[in-house]
Amino acid sequence: MTTTTTPAPATEALDRAALLRWTTAMALSGTIGAVVLESGAQAPAVAFARCLVGGVLLAIWCAARGWLRPAALSRRDLGLAALGGVLLVGNWVLLFASYALSSISVSTVVYHTQPLLLVGLAAVLLREKVTRSHLARAAVAFGGVVLISLGAQGTDGRPVNAGGVALALGAAVLYAGASLIAKQLSHVRPHLLAAIQLGVGTVLLAPALAFTPLPADPRGLLWLALLGAVHTAVMYVLMYSSIGKLPTTTVALLSYVYPVVAVVVDVLAYDHRVSVTEGAGMLAVLVAAMAPTRKR
Repeated sequence: MTTTTTPAPATEALDRAALLRWTTAMALSGTIGAVVLESGAQAPAVAFARCLVGGVLLAIWCAARGWLRPAALSRRDLGLAALGGVLLVGNWVLLFASYALSSISVSTVVYHTQPLLLVGLAAVLLREKVTRSHLARAAVAFGGVVLISLGAQGTDGRPVNAGGVALALGAAVLYAGASLIAKQLSHVRPHLLAAIQLGVGTVLLAPALAFTPLPADPRGLLWLALLGAVHTAVMYVLMYSSIGKLPTTTVALLSYVYPVVAVVVDVLAYDHRVSVTEGAGMLAVLVAAMAPTRKR
């Protein structure tokens, strides 16, 4: 008599593997700020290096899997992908610049108003309905931003620079725009889309190197290579290979590993001290920003 095995254990193992990959990707995201600061480079140069290294590696990944085909994207798709690349790269430049003006933890948490901003942009551009619940949570989140601005300390121990908070908010707006475009390109393989957008970013940022050059010391270049290879190419592969295999609620909840790790890194590595006011503001932003991931 032969025996058969049920598919449940394999499915569970697959879910656990996807869970580990997504969690790892979010934890890596939380260390991006430290890598940027350790490189010693200015924001445009950091974004250029991330685009160049990450884009080349993702293109190789796509080519190895036969995804780089001329007919893979229409002209409309290429146009939207290029526009999304401009927004994505602009978001990185603003976010990286904000680290030096505020702190890793402040910038990262303020940046996580992005889900709420995405709902607002969808309402304006796509005429999607905004519920009272979303409006209330948006008010709570941006009240949290105000508390952070009033109670946080920057990297020098002084009150946080409002410019750093403004740059992080600007980055969140641009990333929300890039997310809207990505929704219009859901039929395109995300690895391929990311490779195209990083290629656009490389071309777009190359002229900026005349004003904000890459680091002259090998140590700074190694940090930038790490950012492009691990925190971009590897991280994107981990994200895209797991997000479709996990429940939406799990993805949403584990996404907040990112800001939590960023705060821990800022406290341990850069001696950031979270005040009561700042902590209350961070909690308000993170709790409120989780709401748009739920179904309306």
